[in-house]
Amino acid sequence: MALRIWATDAEHPVDLLDLAWGLPLEQWPDESLVALPRGISRHVVRFAQAGDEVVAVKEVSEWSAVREYGLLRDLDRLGIPAVDPIAVVTGRVAADGTALEPALITRHLNGSLPYRSMFEATMRPGTMNRLLDALAVLLVRLHLVGFAWGDCSLSNTLFRRDAGAYAAYLVDAETGQLQPELSRGQREYDIELARVNIAGELMDLEAGGSLHPSVDPVTFGEAIVQRYADLWHELTRESVYPVSKRHYIDRRIRRLNDMGFDVAEMQIQRSPEGDTVTFLPKVVDAGHHQRQLLRLTGLDTEENQARSLLNDLESWMARQDDYAPDDPLGARPEVLAHRWVREVFRPAVRAVPRELRGRMDAAQLYHELLEHRWYLSERAQRDVGLEVTVQSYITDVLPHLPDPAVPLADEE
Repeated sequence: MALRIWATDAEHPVDLLDLAWGLPLEQWPDESLVALPRGISRHVVRFAQAGDEVVAVKEVSEWSAVREYGLLRDLDRLGIPAVDPIAVVTGRVAADGTALEPALITRHLNGSLPYRSMFEATMRPGTMNRLLDALAVLLVRLHLVGFAWGDCSLSNTLFRRDAGAYAAYLVDAETGQLQPELSRGQREYDIELARVNIAGELMDLEAGGSLHPSVDPVTFGEAIVQRYADLWHELTRESVYPVSKRHYIDRRIRRLNDMGFDVAEMQIQRSPEGDTVTFLPKVVDAGHHQRQLLRLTGLDTEENQARSLLNDLESWMARQDDYAPDDPLGARPEVLAHRWVREVFRPAVRAVPRELRGRMDAAQLYHELLEHRWYLSERAQRDVGLEVTVQSYITDVLPHLPDPAVPLADEE
C-alpha cells in the first residue's frame, strides 16, 4: 500500500513527507521530534517539526482519523476554539512490510499547555477557577452550535493565556457528534461526564502531591456544573418586560456583549394584552470583541485580549483631532483603527526584542504593556506613555518574566 497524505490546510504539505512514516510513532528519532509538554491520551501522540511548522501527530485507526479530521474542520468553520486539522496519513508500512496505524496531524497551538504541565508547580484555587471558567465557556460554545463532546475533560483541553484569564481549546474530538441542536439530556450527559472526569483528574493530581491542599477535587468537579448552568441560563433565558421598558432588551443585549457574545438572531413577541414584551435570544455567537477588533484592525486575537486592545484603541481615537463620530466629514473608525495599528500597536510590540518575548503572541504582549503602563502611571500619578512603558518593561519586567506559557500567578 502506498503512503497517502490527505492535506487541505497545510501551507507546505510536502514537508510532511519528510517525517518518519515508516516507523511506529513511539520509535521516531529525536531529530524529528519537538520537546513540548504532552497531555494524557489514549493514543500515542508526538510533536514533530514539518518544515517551519510544529505539528501534533496521533496514531489512530483510519476511520477515527478521518472522522475526527472532519469534525475538527466543522468546528473551525463554526468558529469554535479547537486545534486545526492539517492532514490524515494512511498507507504507512514499516521496513519489514508490517502495516502501521494511520495518523491524524493537527497544528500545534502556540503558547498553549495541557493541564498537567500547569500543575508541575502546585496550582492554587485562583488558577483552578480560571481554568474552570474557560472550560465552561468552551462547553457552552460547543453546545450552542450542536456539538456533543462526549468526553469533556481537562485532559482533552489545551489552555492559552488571554489577558489575565485563560482561553480553552478542544484538542480531542474523537468522541464528538455534531447535530443541528442538542437536547437537554445530551447537554446534561456532557456536563455529568465533565464533572466526573475533572474530579478524577484532580484526585490523580492530589495523589501525586501536585494539588494545593485547599483544592477539593469533588467540589471543583461540581463547580463546572454550576458555572456551565449560570452561563447557559444567561445566554438562553427568556425575558418578559413591560412594554414601557422595552429598552431593557437593548440593555440585556449589551450585557451579553460585555460577556463576549453577540445575539445573531432573536425572537421578540408582544403579549395578546399588549402590556408585555417577551425577548428570547435564538442564536448566540461568542467572540463579540474578537470580531469587532478584527473588523476594525485586522488583528485576530483571543476574546479578552480583544477587549483590552479595544479599550486602548477607543481611548486613543478619542484624543485624535479628526475623530468626530457624529460628523460625516470626520475620519471613519476603520481609518483611525488602522492608523492606531501602524502608529501605536506595531511600534510598541516591535520595540520589545523578539528573543525576549518567548512564545507570547503580539496581542498578549501589548496587553502586558498596557497593564505595566497602568502600574507605572498609578505610581507616577500621571500617564507615563507607551515609550517609557516599553523601556521599563524591557528593563524591569522581562528579565524576571517566566515562560509565558506557564500558569498565571494566583491572585488570592
